[in-house]
Amino acid sequence: MSPILRLIRPKQWIKNFFAFLPLFFGGNLLDGHRVLVAVITFFAFCFAASSIYCFNDLVDVEADRRHPVKCKRPVAAGLISVRQAYGLMALMFVLAMLTVAIPVLLGTPSVSEGWQWVFLVILFYWLLNLAYCAELKDHAILDVCIVAFGFVLRILAGGLATDTVLSHWIVLMTFLLTLFLSFAKRRDDVLRMQHTGEAPRRNTSRYNLTFINQAITITGSVMLVCYIMYTVSPEVTAHFHTRHLYLTSIFVLVGLLRYIQIAVVDEQSGDPTKVILRDRPTQFIVLGWLLAFLVIIYL
Repeated sequence: MSPILRLIRPKQWIKNFFAFLPLFFGGNLLDGHRVLVAVITFFAFCFAASSIYCFNDLVDVEADRRHPVKCKRPVAAGLISVRQAYGLMALMFVLAMLTVAIPVLLGTPSVSEGWQWVFLVILFYWLLNLAYCAELKDHAILDVCIVAFGFVLRILAGGLATDTVLSHWIVLMTFLLTLFLSFAKRRDDVLRMQHTGEAPRRNTSRYNLTFINQAITITGSVMLVCYIMYTVSPEVTAHFHTRHLYLTSIFVLVGLLRYIQIAVVDEQSGDPTKVILRDRPTQFIVLGWLLAFLVIIYL
């Protein structure tokens, strides 16, 4: 893969599909205008995230050179110079802002009244992650909370772009799910520290397996409860005209158990994106949940 592509990490763009969740849970996937602005929001977040990846590799270049895996990153390996990385970072940010401006410049009639807030949300996401890369990621617990909040910002932007009112359950589930995944990722760091004697991150020493395992259990359990409460809540059953959404909770439970198995038994939870892209059971569970949800609310 080209060093430039490795630096901007297009594989990580899968995370930005959270911008489509308001459409999905709002039952508006068949609304062409809303899908269009959701796609635009998705790509704006992709470019903004790639800009952050560039900055992250610049900040961590010395630590990455000592890491057995991250030493192969383009900046750490010397494949891309510091100056080029800063230039690519700026380019990605400009593309993100231009992408948000496209509907306004074209006078697209499907732009919602809250579209101007989409720009502010993405800008805040970018600034927050600059602070995260520069300093905040060194503080245990705060680091995973900021990562999880970044996904909340994605669904918030998706809701504003598509003029979809977000349920408080969706916000809570998004935060808890990504917090669960973040703690699982930190577990991989703790294991590496135990094996090598060197902390992959400055804050890894503030975590241990006992704490991480309990954090994973707590966040996963509360997330499952929130999902069940969402499926049986009066406003949701009234909106979708069905009382059968609770059946999809089975896939959520199995999915959480599978990921805990990957984290605790296989010890391979260091990259949630790779798990989703490579683990067949996880893919079938997600597909099963998706199809079950679609059948219940759209048919």
